[in-house]
Amino acid sequence: MANFEVYDQVDVSLTEHQYPILICRNGLQNPNFLRTIVTSSQVLIVTNQTIAPLYLKQVQAAFADVQCDVLILKDGEQYKNQHSLFTIYDALIQQKHHRDTVLIALGGGVIGDITGFVASTYQRGVKFVQIPTTLLAQIDASIGGKTAINHALGKNMIGSFYQPQAVIIDLATLNTLPEREFRAGLAEMIKYGLLAGGDFFKLLSTTLQQGLAASSTQLPQLIAECCRIKAQFVETDEKEAGQRALLNLGHTFAHALETYTHYQQWLHGEAVAIGLYCATLLSHKMQLVDKQLVEQVEQILHFAGLPHKIPNTVNLDRLIGLMQSDKKIKNNCLRFVLIKKPGDCYLEAGVTEDCLYNALVAAVRGE
Repeated sequence: MANFEVYDQVDVSLTEHQYPILICRNGLQNPNFLRTIVTSSQVLIVTNQTIAPLYLKQVQAAFADVQCDVLILKDGEQYKNQHSLFTIYDALIQQKHHRDTVLIALGGGVIGDITGFVASTYQRGVKFVQIPTTLLAQIDASIGGKTAINHALGKNMIGSFYQPQAVIIDLATLNTLPEREFRAGLAEMIKYGLLAGGDFFKLLSTTLQQGLAASSTQLPQLIAECCRIKAQFVETDEKEAGQRALLNLGHTFAHALETYTHYQQWLHGEAVAIGLYCATLLSHKMQLVDKQLVEQVEQILHFAGLPHKIPNTVNLDRLIGLMQSDKKIKNNCLRFVLIKKPGDCYLEAGVTEDCLYNALVAAVRGE
């Protein structure tokens, strides 16, 4: 058995629920470790066709002496839908899972989101554990209790806030993550850098410039810090009534781009990368930041191997129309997360359509 090592533990402490984020290596190969977290006599592991051949047997081995059922879904954002949702409900009901069952989400953000939504609604709520296997899911999607499925007219439009019992981040799973997927996860890391500013933004910028890979010795520290930043936002504002909405930096643009292309052109993190550049440009158009920060964000995204420009084939009027169905609309007004400086972001409801359009034009041209 490979050496099992726990690097860090980040605790999420909410009024009615506390849970650990455990950052380790080779934890999935340690049955005793998994059984200390999941003690139920009924388990359903939900995973996908990509992850199942890699890690399903390892996780199943920990539950050989209890009822452990498995459901393997197709892999892809387009399968985060009502059909997949009811496929999981069918498995739970057919296998007679009760209210003390535990669902294990083994996969990326899609698996985590849909499994969490099932857990929040099956028999009015059962326990679930997140085992994220992508960098993006490890530092963002698996933490904080946002669960959802997509609707044909918009991403994550049907969902709930429902916290897991634990998040197990096994860095060994990144060894099998395709390079493109790893790069996509870096977009959320850059988002945290812009939100936190200070030493973390400097460390991240330097590390990306030197070249950050799944084998980098600084990766556990960076992941742990991202988890802490996310946990602080969640603890302050669990249901996104205010401050937690800042975590959507770049996402209004990203979700519209994903919907526009039917989730076919970019991975979520790649769309977020373009969204971060757009948010910085919009902040510049609103005279909040100087051109230097726009250039710095562009350079950081370049070092991370991420896109930042909107293709000139995208119809900007239609893109703006898709933004109008965004979940961050309040009082019939679309709000954007804007940047005053790294470490100082805020929600702005007063962006004019002209200003938004000009920022998007600049994002297309890369001006």
